[in-house]
Amino acid sequence: MALNKTLGSMLIIAGTTIGAGMLALPLASAGLGFTTALIAMFGMWALMTYTALLMIEIHQHADTDATLNTLAQQLLGRKGQILANFAMMFLLYSLCAAYIAGGGGQLSEKLSDWLNISIPPQLGALLFTILIAAVVSVGTHTVDMVNRILFTAKIVALAVMLGLLVPHVEGQHLVEMPVQKGLILSALPVVFTSFGFHGSIPSIVRYVGIDVKTLKKVMILGSALPLFIYLLWQLASQGVISQPELMTSTTLGSFIASLSDLLHNPMVSKSVSIFADLALATSFLGVSLGLFDFMSDSLKRSSDVSGRVQTGMITFLPPLAFAIFYPQGFIMALGYAAIALVILAIFLPVAMVRSQRKKHKSENIMPSYMVRGGNLALLIVTLAGVLIISAQTMQMVGFIPAVG
Repeated sequence: MALNKTLGSMLIIAGTTIGAGMLALPLASAGLGFTTALIAMFGMWALMTYTALLMIEIHQHADTDATLNTLAQQLLGRKGQILANFAMMFLLYSLCAAYIAGGGGQLSEKLSDWLNISIPPQLGALLFTILIAAVVSVGTHTVDMVNRILFTAKIVALAVMLGLLVPHVEGQHLVEMPVQKGLILSALPVVFTSFGFHGSIPSIVRYVGIDVKTLKKVMILGSALPLFIYLLWQLASQGVISQPELMTSTTLGSFIASLSDLLHNPMVSKSVSIFADLALATSFLGVSLGLFDFMSDSLKRSSDVSGRVQTGMITFLPPLAFAIFYPQGFIMALGYAAIALVILAIFLPVAMVRSQRKKHKSENIMPSYMVRGGNLALLIVTLAGVLIISAQTMQMVGFIPAVG
């Protein structure tokens, strides 16, 4: 049973991380070249995995069902709790609204084709939300089971996609160098957000329990799987299309069309479409699970049927409403996702760990698990967060080119 939960937790993290946005990674890193893109991805994976381990260090001294709301209040006080709540809700509600808008549109198109009638995107968004909300509201075990099925199907679609592309990889495309130095800075926020899974960590801790050894394995291997898949995807996409051609593909649609035309194979676009649908569903499951547990803890809802229904409505109705009536508001908010994720996944874990270590030192308590690196590592991690926020801000004001 423990092994079963461990595997399921790894797949929840991997499923949350590997979203439809993965398909845009080649566009975001087109001007970097394969080697530089590889280094950037490995660096962002190491950064996010390290801060996930910091969260384990924090969770080991808290209740099993503690969320970021509780942890921030205990370690950073009221102001820290407000900042944590704002960052968590801003990021997860924005992501949920975007997933509902995208998934609802895709579902309405599929149903329209299958049933041969016109189904509006708003109805597709409602149906998509009801399906995911039903799974999440039942509990993490149900999310685990459904996620395993979807993740397996997603890997099959990915394998087909890579199988079609890899035989056409050309070595000279993989040795191309960055076109401009500024593009490296531009790509960092996009690559950084593609490794975001921290909103799901409290739900994983609640599911697995305070077992540091198991949780370390879950965080490291669960985040390493997306890294491996991203590298294969970059190899396949950047190896098939030359850097100048890749840089002329300004949208995901034109990029996929270029791949299909180049290989003269419509199966490429079909496998990409299936992968995108499944990636969106697994990401929505993971993100909404984290938001559901966070809202349940913040609002002190009970775990009985009535309490879970109330939490489900609070979790899913606001993003559904925005996705239907004002989609541009939340889609626009996604432009700030990297900043909210830096607060959530870097600044808060570092601040909470520093507070907890300082408290233990004053009380002469020796924690059973402490992440290696000391204050120097925490400083480096903080500076990396400042760099990512700076890059995102410079893109917004036009100092460096926007990518992805």
